[in-house]
Order: sequence, then structure tokens, then C-alpha cells
Amino acid sequence: MTEHAEIDVFTIRTTAQSFDHAIDTMLGYLTKDETHYISTCTVATLMQAKDNSAIQSALEKADMVCADGMPIVWMQKRLGHAFAERVYGPDILQALCQKTENSDIRHFFYGGLGDVPQLMVSALRRDYPNLSIVGLQAPPMIDMRNEPQQKTIDELNALHTDIIWVGLGSPKQDLWMQAYQPHLNARLLIGVGAAFDFVAGVKPQAPRWMQKNGLEWLYRLMSEPRRLWRRYFVYNSRFIWNVLKP
Repeated sequence: MTEHAEIDVFTIRTTAQSFDHAIDTMLGYLTKDETHYISTCTVATLMQAKDNSAIQSALEKADMVCADGMPIVWMQKRLGHAFAERVYGPDILQALCQKTENSDIRHFFYGGLGDVPQLMVSALRRDYPNLSIVGLQAPPMIDMRNEPQQKTIDELNALHTDIIWVGLGSPKQDLWMQAYQPHLNARLLIGVGAAFDFVAGVKPQAPRWMQKNGLEWLYRLMSEPRRLWRRYFVYNSRFIWNVLKP
């Protein structure tokens, strides 16, 4: 049974797949010597990519463009891929930590603000005591117009990490992974957006029933209206317009 297809949603490439297939593919990447990167694509990122060639390029060059939002999953199903499921950043993080806990796979966490990375790592060490965590870094504000920083490259490569979890928010994390991929020795870079905040417990996560019914945006908008109003009203409205237009 087919569980994977590369398809265009409004001209942007996305990966239609089941969640289990996505996790198995990522585990497969960990057996290879090259560096792969995974984008978790939200509706906002998808719509920004339509207007911004740099963001579109970052998605096109990713090894996997996960449907992080339910509207993208619905479009994948509408285009004939009934097996498509949401492949959500926080769920990816939990699944791969669980599956690699008793292995020699080394994890590094890059992103987050203030003490978020420390709180998140503490939570992961509690839940997965045998997980190999080799470091974390909350970088200062990053200007993606600059070239990759050699100091950052050297520090990350010196740790011989296998997975670098990138929590810079989308699309910044997608641009970061595209820029740094050629310079890093890690086998897998995964952009997981707000997963750092959720695991750390500093932001609430929408109930599962809201996530499954495409209502997570409403929950998050109510939690952070000032920060997220533009993302949801502007980009979700544009997405709906693209669905409905002839």
C-alpha cells in the first residue's frame, strides 16, 4: 500500500504520507552518511513560500516537507492521497526520542528563547532517561541574510551529533537548515517550530480533538492573539481563497 507521494499544493511541493511512514523514513536517514533536513510546513509557511522565492527554495530542497497543518492534509486528500496524515513537529519530536532512547543516536537542540531549551531538555530527560542529549543552544536573534557562521558550524560538528532539532520558528528554521546543511555532519536536521515551547511547558498545547479537526489555530490564537493574529487571519484567509477560487 502506497503511503508516500510528493505533490504540489498551490505550486508548493509537499510530502503526502502517513505519520508512521514519515518516522520510518527519518529513522532510515539516520543510517546514511549524508545530511538530510525535514521541514514541517504550516499553512502560513506554505502561503509565504508562494510570495518568497527564498522560502520556496528552502522547501523545495528539503528531503521531506511534512504537512504540519490539517488544511494541508485536507488538500493532499482532496488531490487523491487518502493515506495523508498530519506530521506535526511536536509529535515527531516525541516519536523519535522514544524510538532512539536506548540507542547511540545523539541529539542536539538549537533554538528557543531564554530558559526554554533547558526546561525542554529537563522534560525530555525525565520522560526518556536513556536519551543521548549532547547539548543545547538558545542562539541570539538570527539574520538569515547573513552567511552561515563558521563558529556555529564548528561547535555543532565537534559534538558529532546525529539529530539537530531546530526550533527557530517557520520559515526561519527552514532557511537556516537550507543554509547550514552543506556544512554540517549531522545526519538529520528537523525543524519543529513551537515544539520546544510545548515540551518545556511554557505554552499550552491544543487538545487532540481540536488538532484533529483543524481548530488548533483557534486555540493558539486565543492563547497568543497579539503575536499570532496576522499568521492566522492573513495566511489562513489566503489559503481558503486559493481553495475556493476557480
